[in-house]
Amino acid sequence: MANVNEKLGTQSAAKSFFQYFIPTLIGMMLMSVNIVIDGIFVGNGIGSTALASVNIAVPVFSIIISIALLIGLGGGTLYSMAMGEGNEQRAKHIFTLSILLVFLITITTTGISILNIERLALLFGANAETLPYVLDYMTVLLFSGLIFALEVVVSIFIRNDGAPKLAMIGLVATAVINIGLNYWMIFILHLEVTGAALATTIATGIGLLIYTIHFFKKDSGLKLVRLTWDQQSMTSILKIGFPGFLSEAGMGVFVMGYNVALAYHVGTNGLAAFSVINYLHVFMFLAFLSIGSTIQPMISYYYGAKAIDKIKTTIRLSEATALALGLLFIAIGYLGADMLVDIFGVANEDIANLATTGIKLFFVGYLFMGINFIYMTYYQSIGSTTPANWITLSRGFLLLIIMLLVLPFLFGINGIWLSLPAAEGIVAILLIVFARKNIMQRNTLSRQL
Repeated sequence: MANVNEKLGTQSAAKSFFQYFIPTLIGMMLMSVNIVIDGIFVGNGIGSTALASVNIAVPVFSIIISIALLIGLGGGTLYSMAMGEGNEQRAKHIFTLSILLVFLITITTTGISILNIERLALLFGANAETLPYVLDYMTVLLFSGLIFALEVVVSIFIRNDGAPKLAMIGLVATAVINIGLNYWMIFILHLEVTGAALATTIATGIGLLIYTIHFFKKDSGLKLVRLTWDQQSMTSILKIGFPGFLSEAGMGVFVMGYNVALAYHVGTNGLAAFSVINYLHVFMFLAFLSIGSTIQPMISYYYGAKAIDKIKTTIRLSEATALALGLLFIAIGYLGADMLVDIFGVANEDIANLATTGIKLFFVGYLFMGINFIYMTYYQSIGSTTPANWITLSRGFLLLIIMLLVLPFLFGINGIWLSLPAAEGIVAILLIVFARKNIMQRNTLSRQL
């Protein structure tokens, strides 16, 4: 019997939730700490301009990860559904097809991006001062794109195959190694932002190697099989994974949107202040992503097994967890804003004041973000992609852009910081009012694919 059947097929939803959530949260949080420490090393070891430059280059990383989520979440969802139905052969077919797709799409996308790298850098907000750093960082990321994409896809399938602890170990190893390599490359070898990018690449590659341990386990369901042309499965993978693609792509839009708004209304100081907030935001964002990563394999498996009550229990547990995390993060932001800014080595008083105020306002969005992730993941996990796409488009694109265009003219700089909380809050309230009741009263499940 496959490991995932032993866990999700026989245990209570509450026990399974915490078996998946705790290692996933630990792994994501250590990865978040690692990203924050990246910022601390760059800010203290190179300077504020380099810190802003790395922040400008972040969307290229989002492009790579969005491709991985497109394939990984789509394939992982179908994999868990197949396992829930007891169709292990189809599950193996989906896994093999997903690995092939990530190779083809990632290589094509990064190749085109490398040929247009300077245009991309300027599109992302680089100027004469930041462009050299941005190009250095982006070059390494693009040439290493397949490593990053495979690491994400394989970790998703490992969780869907009932091994969240191994996924956590891979993330922990990646984080620890990246911290050590960052110090070595920035402070010892003086490779500046190129060193920071190389450190991330090498550490991610080692994490990917750790994940391969799962393939040699006797109870592993992740086996490569001979493929035949399967247009329907390929379409389903891309269709179901599209909300995940949009969500990560929305991170790129979020960064570019804030960079453009701050450059227009504030200038370079605003960009430097946002770079601090964005590093912290990744930490919080990954915490909520860990909830989505926890419930996706569970809901997909229960959907395949037609275990409706377990789906409802999973949603309730995730809602309580998201609310607790949101309140914790708001408290941290309000009480510890000065300390959070200080650790990034910000010497300029104007930048420090902008960042401190920004943290207190921006962190309000975390009260709502978890709810949006839960319901987007729910719909995606059962193959109902239309509502999942609308949730993602609304919070990450349409409403966010509208708020960034309107609120600064109403509330000044504070309006920029409040744009994300406003977008997240509107979507979360609509979901609680209209979607939650329908899901909790549902007594049957129909195939959405």
